[in-house]
Amino acid sequence: MNRLIYKNLLKWKNSPTRKPLLLQGARQVGKTYILETFGKKEFSKHYLFNFEKNKNLNLIFDKDLNPERIISELSISSGKRIDINTDLVIFDEIQECPRAINSLKYFCEDMPKLSLCSAGSHIGVKLSSDPFPVGKIEFLQLYPMNFQEFLNATEESMLIEIFESFNKEKIIPEIAHIKLMDILKEYYITGGMPQVVSTYLSSRNNKVEAIKNVRSLQRDLMESYTKDFAKHAGKINSMHIISVLENIPMQLSKNIDGSIKRYQFKGVIPKKKSFPELQGPIDWLEKAGLVIKVKVCNRSELPLEAFCKNNMFKLLLFDIGLLGSMLDLPYNSILSQDYGIIKGYFAENYVAQELVASGVSKLYSWTERNSEIEFLQSIDGKIVPIEVKAGTKTQAKSLKQYIIKYSPEKTIKISGKPLEIKNKTL
Repeated sequence: MNRLIYKNLLKWKNSPTRKPLLLQGARQVGKTYILETFGKKEFSKHYLFNFEKNKNLNLIFDKDLNPERIISELSISSGKRIDINTDLVIFDEIQECPRAINSLKYFCEDMPKLSLCSAGSHIGVKLSSDPFPVGKIEFLQLYPMNFQEFLNATEESMLIEIFESFNKEKIIPEIAHIKLMDILKEYYITGGMPQVVSTYLSSRNNKVEAIKNVRSLQRDLMESYTKDFAKHAGKINSMHIISVLENIPMQLSKNIDGSIKRYQFKGVIPKKKSFPELQGPIDWLEKAGLVIKVKVCNRSELPLEAFCKNNMFKLLLFDIGLLGSMLDLPYNSILSQDYGIIKGYFAENYVAQELVASGVSKLYSWTERNSEIEFLQSIDGKIVPIEVKAGTKTQAKSLKQYIIKYSPEKTIKISGKPLEIKNKTL
């Protein structure tokens, strides 16, 4: 599968000031796959060393962190001599060997010719007990496949061409829009986890069987995440983390007007009902890349952070397919866009996921009195409100109130209508 991050990997490879690369992301988002694909296509040879599968690799880093000795012993481990001038070395699941993380500093300083990539889960790397090589590595983040990547995987060539030409043409024909919306509904079911997408597309002609396989995989993924919690957070903390994660869809199902409300702390974990008591599990999930936090601003002015409170935010899931699985939504309800009060939440979660995948590091929303805007984004020093509507009825009362109060130069309205760029704000 083609991933958009590939061009960033090429840029890293060709940089004259290249440092060792750390590719981070939640488990199962495709880190190993993309690095191996990169190695096969762009280098004479590539060598993958997985610290989770081969615990003996840790012994190589115990003696000292001398890059020459390490490469020599890794060559012995692989059975082939590593050429530091032409080959790619991949340290996979690097969080399982804290000394390997620390070694990246010395590879940067003493062996800059070596193309060295590493991959690790967010939380494992952050919890490393060894010193972190600040300033000696480069970072890339990999997220679940976004809609463009999913569309590319469908190999619908004409639709891909129309979608990619939108910025130039400023409008998408209605017939293309209808077909793109149909594919978006499929994406709502699968989400962006690469294994799930691959499984679905391989049996796409038999949707009943494809969805059955998708849901099974998604349940397995959630189980693997919960096992990871216990591994890194301990038994009691992991139970709290699981409670917070499983409660997110439950809270969303209570929103009778279809829009996301700020996260409520009461009733999530027994005997805990305040932000300080739930802050640990929430922060853990955010650092692990499994939830998306959207801070709620009470004013739309820069800096947005100044108008947020620590205990006022929305929580969304990092993958819309896993959300549908956790809610046990029937696939035919998603395809027909008939899933009641959470339809608005699905659209909002989808947009948040796309924003994060595009590189937006912090998400904000706006609420004043009875008006709310799903997202605020700072673009070129200007705040741009982003209104999200699940269907084709796009009357935006809150957006009108926002425009009256703040007079933005640009507004964005995302809905079920065909994409179009207009000069007017509404």
